[in-house]
Amino acid sequence: MYSATEKALIVSIWEKVTPHTEEWGGEALERLFTVFPQTKIYFKHVDTSPGSAAIRSHGDKVMKAIGSTAGDLDNMLTTLSSLSNLHAYNLMVDPVNFKLLSHCILVVLANHLPSEFTPEAHLAFDKFLAGVASVLSHKYR
Repeated sequence: MYSATEKALIVSIWEKVTPHTEEWGGEALERLFTVFPQTKIYFKHVDTSPGSAAIRSHGDKVMKAIGSTAGDLDNMLTTLSSLSNLHAYNLMVDPVNFKLLSHCILVVLANHLPSEFTPEAHLAFDKFLAGVASVLSHKYR
């Protein structure tokens, strides 16, 4: 599914993300809620204002889940199975939202890693996040 070059780019980018999962994850969610306000419906119980502790905390969880997959690209389905179950059966999140969040994550990475996030890295990471979104949507089928 991923070439050796793509895997190396994904791992390299993720190593730079790891120290910033809370900050950048929170930024991605804030961007999601601003650009796609309909996504707030799943967070009625949470303070979705910019910079809120709840958004930063959830952003951290999201990014760490993505990170667990970045380190094991060949086993994404297994790695994300419990999250797929949670989002499909318990939270009933519309799977289109995974693609929207993926886009927001790409924007955050491009903002924070301008020299590292080359067109090739962008392409590899977009493919990776599309894979994450597909796996998270797997249980909806």
